[in-house]
Amino acid sequence: MSGFLSDLVQYRKLLLMIVVLGIGGTHLSGFQMSVINYTSPYIQKFLNETWLERYGSVLHQETLTLLWSVIVSLYCVGGMMGCLCSGYLTAKFGKKKCLLLNDVILIIATLHTGFSRTAKSFEMILVGRFLEGICAGIHLGTHVQYAGEISPKKLRGFINVTSSVFFALGKTVARILGLRDLLGTEDRWNVLLSFSGLVALIQLLFLPFFPESPPYLLLQKGDKAGCLKAMKQLWGEGNYHTEFEDLMKEKAITKGTKIMNVLEITFYTSEIFQTANLQESIIPYVSLGVSVSELISVIFCSSIIDRFGRRILLCGGYLLMALILLLLETSLLLSDQFLWMRYCSVVLIFLFIIAYGIGPAGAVSSVTNEIFTLSTRASAFVIGGIVIWLGLTFTGMIFPFAVMLLGPFCFLIFIAVLIISAILIYLFLPETKGKSISEITEEFKTRQFKKKRHQAVEVNATEEKTFCTKL
Repeated sequence: MSGFLSDLVQYRKLLLMIVVLGIGGTHLSGFQMSVINYTSPYIQKFLNETWLERYGSVLHQETLTLLWSVIVSLYCVGGMMGCLCSGYLTAKFGKKKCLLLNDVILIIATLHTGFSRTAKSFEMILVGRFLEGICAGIHLGTHVQYAGEISPKKLRGFINVTSSVFFALGKTVARILGLRDLLGTEDRWNVLLSFSGLVALIQLLFLPFFPESPPYLLLQKGDKAGCLKAMKQLWGEGNYHTEFEDLMKEKAITKGTKIMNVLEITFYTSEIFQTANLQESIIPYVSLGVSVSELISVIFCSSIIDRFGRRILLCGGYLLMALILLLLETSLLLSDQFLWMRYCSVVLIFLFIIAYGIGPAGAVSSVTNEIFTLSTRASAFVIGGIVIWLGLTFTGMIFPFAVMLLGPFCFLIFIAVLIISAILIYLFLPETKGKSISEITEEFKTRQFKKKRHQAVEVNATEEKTFCTKL
């Protein structure tokens, strides 16, 4: 532990840059995904009032639910578009310029949501949420890549997990500001909805003082001097030689290769607690507790990921989450018969978030950064991001109706996804802890060779059995 702390002191400028990245990056995404939950009743009331003032009639409940689902899911649609753009933007302009441009767009987006109440225009909320989604899609992939590429090998796991830490921190900040004692009121919901613009402004002011990603400078721009300067600036004298040699090896492996182009229920936390029959007045504080639990567990993950490795955290985390969801479904089904079951449901939700934070939350981004070379990394994040945003869009649009139709049985879908994910990771993913890109690539090849050899043995055995039968 003392060695780990001394490393953190030694790389203090790197850590300062990670803070600047986190504040304006995944912190914003976590904030935007959670804050909509706290503004929900006020926005829906605003929709009704605006509609009544314009057209002289009140919205039907089904229409209101649909319009609200569009507001929620439009953020996810924007996220998918942001993911599609992120690969091209990071390849052309680099991570740093891409994030700075993104901050400008995000500030414009939050001005739309912030002034929507004054302008009496719910269309401004739609535009603002869509633009915020685009920014989130670009931010998520770019931030994780940027953080992974500026981290030395011995701190790589810890640095990669910081994106998940700031994501959880964003959720926690949203839930703190969303309390009725602060900005979670009918008079200030638009201020709460646009708060992320202030944080984007902070990153816009401070990020220009830090360097571009060293791998981007060397492998894509061919700027060896710039790469060395960035490494010295981030890691100090004498701490970059091994990392530079690894980059040179990657450059040799990918020589002539061009840059390729190409999971969560966060929006409806209150609805889940209402299904558990909790009192309305305590739901915001329980939701805040959930966010704090996620933040603490992700921070804990950052301290153990380089000790236990990525593979065990992913497999164990997904299986534990599936088990907890199964127990949660049972407790929700029995909550009407046994009053104490509703409190079991709350405890299980906390345990689910803790299992997610300690396991997949940090390990997924770390693995994605480690198994791809620079020439394929951006495209990998685009594909992964599209899958995530598709899932969020599906959840945002379908979840309210799924709860009405299926009740607690809607969790069976998530249980199946978690179990399948754990099995696939166990079968196909090698451990990446402390390994270079070339070592990880070689292990993938070894696994593929073993698989092919096993298939060949089975085929031969079948042919011999058939031959003996004929005899």
